[in-house]
Order: sequence, then structure tokens, then C-alpha cells
Amino acid sequence: MKKDPSAVKRDKESVIFGAALKVIKQKGFHKARMSDIAKEAGISYGLVYHYFNNKEDLFDAILNRWWDGLFGLMKGISEGDNDVHKKLRQIIDYFLDTYQSEPELVNIFITEISRSTTNLTSYRLDHFKKSMSLTEEIIAEGQKKQLLRTDIKARYLTYMFLGSVETFLSTMVLVDQKIKGDTQKERIAQSILEVFLNGARNQKNL
Repeated sequence: MKKDPSAVKRDKESVIFGAALKVIKQKGFHKARMSDIAKEAGISYGLVYHYFNNKEDLFDAILNRWWDGLFGLMKGISEGDNDVHKKLRQIIDYFLDTYQSEPELVNIFITEISRSTTNLTSYRLDHFKKSMSLTEEIIAEGQKKQLLRTDIKARYLTYMFLGSVETFLSTMVLVDQKIKGDTQKERIAQSILEVFLNGARNQKNL
């Protein structure tokens, strides 16, 4: 039976995507070539361009996997009825779960975008702003419910929260330290949340 064309397309894109993750992690975005990616994928050079217009297009496809997952999570969080602490924990879990399952994707996000302004186009910056805005809404909700301290602006608490998550993950990426299992992941997630909440909790509740 002939395979569905859309399924063939998805399979080829997946192979190219996986190869791009490996090559860009090894060489960096600017030194990686489409020919390197084609070789890693085991397909012809021209076929890569059949699915992706250029290296920038492929790079954005990689980044969009990260952002689509995060924004999908944030949408679910906003529509859910979990308390603020659980919502913040879900964000932490997204970062750690993705690093555990797709370390190369997180490596590229950290080294090529989060810790570098070279590749941060206005389009990519808009995604950062959106993620911060969605997180700030959760922080503001916590302040409104008197769960988080109100003497610090919601925006600043957002920077502190996301900064602590990204800095921790960046350190793991830079020293190439993998998450060894769910027990370690749970310990890391709980530690990040506890440290943040101990400094952000409304002091009236202490």
C-alpha cells in the first residue's frame, strides 16, 4: 500500500529535524551547513530544500517546537483551575521534561537564543515577550489572591521566576549534565519552586 503523502512529508521532516538538532548542537547555528544536515540525515542536499526554504526556516522550525509546546501548556494552564503554585510548577516541569526527553532541543534554545542575542530576530523576540506576558498573568493572579507578595511588581517577580528556571537549566546544558531520572527531576523542580516561593510569598502569610 502506498504511503500517504502527508505521512511521508512528516517522516522526512522529522529525519531532517533530528539531524539539524545534532549538527547545530555540535557546530552552532552559524557554522552548521545545510549540506552537513543532509549528510547527517542520510538524504540528498536538494531534498532538504524541498522541505525547508533555507537554514533560517529550518532553525525557526526547531524553535517553534519549543514555543508551540510551551504556549500549548500555557493555554491549558490559563484554562485550568489549579492554584498558582501548581501552575508555576507546571512551567518548571515543561522546561525539565523537555530537557529530559529532547536535550538537544533545549541545548539549542539555551545556547543559540536564550543566552545569545545574535540570533534573536524581532520575530523570535516576540515569542519571548509572549512567554513572559503569559507568566506574568499567573504571577499577578497569585498577588491578587494574596499568595505572592505584592510589594514587588509582578513583572519583576516574573523575571526572577523565569530567570531562576533558565539559569538552572543553562548551567546543566553548559556542563552537559543530563537529568538522570524522574527522582532527580522531581528534586530539581521542587527546589526551584521552593526557593522562589520562599522569597515571593506574601509576608502576611509567614
